[in-house]
Amino acid sequence: MGSRLTALNEWVKDEVVRLGLPVSGEIQLEAVSGDASFRRYFRLSGEGVSWIVMDAPPELEDSHPFVAVASAWHQAGVRVPQIVSHDLALGFLLLDDFGNTLLLSQLDDNSADALYGKALETLVEIQQQSTASLPPYDEALLKREMGLFREWFVQQLLGLSPGKDTRQMLDEVEDRLVDSALSQPQVCVHRDYHSRNLMALADGGVGVLDFQDAVRGAVTYDLVSLLRDAYIDWPDQRVAGWVESYRGMLEKQQSVAEPELFLQQFELMGMQRQLKVLGIFARLWLRDGKAGYLGDIPRTLSYLYRASGRYPVFSDFHAWLGQTVIPVLETNEHYRAQSLSHWWNT
Repeated sequence: MGSRLTALNEWVKDEVVRLGLPVSGEIQLEAVSGDASFRRYFRLSGEGVSWIVMDAPPELEDSHPFVAVASAWHQAGVRVPQIVSHDLALGFLLLDDFGNTLLLSQLDDNSADALYGKALETLVEIQQQSTASLPPYDEALLKREMGLFREWFVQQLLGLSPGKDTRQMLDEVEDRLVDSALSQPQVCVHRDYHSRNLMALADGGVGVLDFQDAVRGAVTYDLVSLLRDAYIDWPDQRVAGWVESYRGMLEKQQSVAEPELFLQQFELMGMQRQLKVLGIFARLWLRDGKAGYLGDIPRTLSYLYRASGRYPVFSDFHAWLGQTVIPVLETNEHYRAQSLSHWWNT
């Protein structure tokens, strides 16, 4: 990493000179954050302005989709960082700086309606973008994602070995979730549209990050990412109100399902995503040594447990979660000192 950071500094110095950026003195890159991928981010400060430098090792991260989506969405008016410069062979990018204020840090009972309102308006804009060049969120991808739940969460983290009947039950659950997703209008999907990937901008707008995995998929997918967020939760009644508000926004532009069906599509799409996220969070710890996501597993599992309990067709799955998965999680070394019961009883 040391040699890569040296190369990144040299590239930034050259770009500052080539572009005539208002940076005086020695180039200093301030580490901002990493994320669940192998990308790293730094801040380059100039005279009254700053930029974000993204380090995405090309052997680990393909930045071509990031550049393609960023360029198209920025041109269409979606608030994504403008790409100032890039060298994809090296995996270095220089971007607009949206600041440090994550939407997550601004959300509370009083601000949520207004902030989610802006985020939903932005989501409408995203769903209007062309899907011509985007890969489909098809059955293969949906099922591959859900497979992470079995491999990394159930087997690796919890140490469970599902028998034949359980595997068949999980297959049936996955089939139903796929059918629901593919039956919905297929639109432009950000794929990780949540409060840690949205920025509260100084002008009151919402900035959008981490969009490089965009696909053509179900109309409720990004809505689920936002309102069943792995990092913050809200009462079901309030979430249902925001879901209906968004359905009303869509209804002005296209044909959408009636309220009851739309909410069901939202919840089933959520179950697919929660299976995926549980697998990813477990993998981030077990494979990548990133423990920070372990604390978000109970919330994510509670979403899955509660949603499965609202639909009789998932009764066997709901019972398995309650009788097998949750008790084992509660005795796991990372959770046994905590009281998790409030997650399952809300």
